[in-house]
Amino acid sequence: MDPFSLFMIAALGLLIFFMFRNSRKQRQAQQELQDNLVPGAEVMTSFGLFATVMSIDDDTNVATIDAGSGTVLRVHRQVLTKVIHDEPELETESADSATEASSDDAGRESRDS
Repeated sequence: MDPFSLFMIAALGLLIFFMFRNSRKQRQAQQELQDNLVPGAEVMTSFGLFATVMSIDDDTNVATIDAGSGTVLRVHRQVLTKVIHDEPELETESADSATEASSDDAGRESRDS
């Protein structure tokens, strides 16, 4: 066997390994999403709507969600793409960056005067 053939076989083996690995990760992420889809969970749909899950019918794959102000929608279960978890750290980081930005603007204004 020449070195080029060995390289091509190794590259093919590596490609197959990464395909299986990626597939396993996607299945795991999908299973985690399905486990977190329970009534009361905050979700985001594939078209960017934030809502609360009211019920899920496993037989027909229909989810009933409350989009706020009493707006109740029936959507296919696959539309629910992300479960939103409360992350207070992000709120404090954004508040800190907002105060830094306002102090930078104040410093710039004093230099301009």
